[in-house]
Amino acid sequence: MPARTPSRRGETLTGGRSTPERGPDGLVAGFLFKVIREQIPRTQEELAADLGVDKSTLQGWESGRRPLSATRAGNLVAMRRKLIRLGAPPALVDALNIAMDADFILAEILSGGTGDRPFDEHPLASWVLTRDTTHMIGWAVSGVLPGMVSAKLSIPAARRGPVAVAPLLDTADRARFFDILRQHAERADRDGDDVALLRRQVFYLSSYDRDWDAAAWFDTMRRRGRLTASVSGWSPRWAEARSVAAALARQGDPDLLRDFIARSLTDNDAAEAANLNYWAHWLGLDSRPQTDDSFMAERDRPAWDGSALLRQLAVRLDRAVEYTDLYVHSIWALLIARRGLLEADPHIAQDLNSRVQVLLDGDSLSTQSRRELEAVHYGLRIGGFGTTGN
Repeated sequence: MPARTPSRRGETLTGGRSTPERGPDGLVAGFLFKVIREQIPRTQEELAADLGVDKSTLQGWESGRRPLSATRAGNLVAMRRKLIRLGAPPALVDALNIAMDADFILAEILSGGTGDRPFDEHPLASWVLTRDTTHMIGWAVSGVLPGMVSAKLSIPAARRGPVAVAPLLDTADRARFFDILRQHAERADRDGDDVALLRRQVFYLSSYDRDWDAAAWFDTMRRRGRLTASVSGWSPRWAEARSVAAALARQGDPDLLRDFIARSLTDNDAAEAANLNYWAHWLGLDSRPQTDDSFMAERDRPAWDGSALLRQLAVRLDRAVEYTDLYVHSIWALLIARRGLLEADPHIAQDLNSRVQVLLDGDSLSTQSRRELEAVHYGLRIGGFGTTGN
């Protein structure tokens, strides 16, 4: 495997660890705070006066040098309410908690290296991330604006001169972040199923790496047999295989994801239920905090609403190109498992129908995805949702 240019800090090329460094503790939340200020809109001087703080304090929040998470809880609650009264989008203010969580994870990874730290103390080994937290972390390592943020921007962000347009870690910290993730993946590879959660979340976050050697590293892990899609029934390894397949799809290789759907998901009731349970958690529809992946195995009385899940999957069906196969299969499986969903919400059905038609008119679907999408389309037509205006 090609070695990354040694711009890393805090660990050696052999995987040992020198004096650990800690990355910026408030970068993501601080940048989001700046976005919120610009949405009100206020200058730094104006908002500092509104909040009753010094301008230097507010500048420290926005730069990440003075983490918002270090603010007293009562003051933070009062400040959030004040921001909303001033006109800040409530959803963005609520997202500050998610951004602070992302900052915590980033700082823990950047300060931890591998060393002898027990895996059960690692934030990726003891907490199942949601899409929103993962995308906040991705914002810092890739610059990709999270959908939950972009959807709430009503005023273009004010930018003058060479200012940051994302809460990006600097080049050295980004390289160190991905190198540490790789070390975790390679070390955890020797520790069995009890660290499958760590491995799968490490693999998925590693897929944000667009450096020149990322594809080569994934290819090396594949040749070592670490990246596999052949897992029968639900288990921690099944959850790991799903995330690995999604990571490869994000890297531009859909084959493993298609293989996973065909061999480790289709026609397996336990796996189909696990897939839908995980979607509900990932999309925030099951709000229960999860410390491991066992919730995916739940079969009776799922703690999520089927119509809400169908709506979330449908709206992304023709947008998340790299995951189209998984979206198609999940919608197909959901409609089989929850019969009557289309009739329960005709608006979702109409929206789904228009998106299905777009995909069926294209030529990017796999054979299995096209077959499943045609079945969905047939169900929409016999339900009376096949034409506009029904």
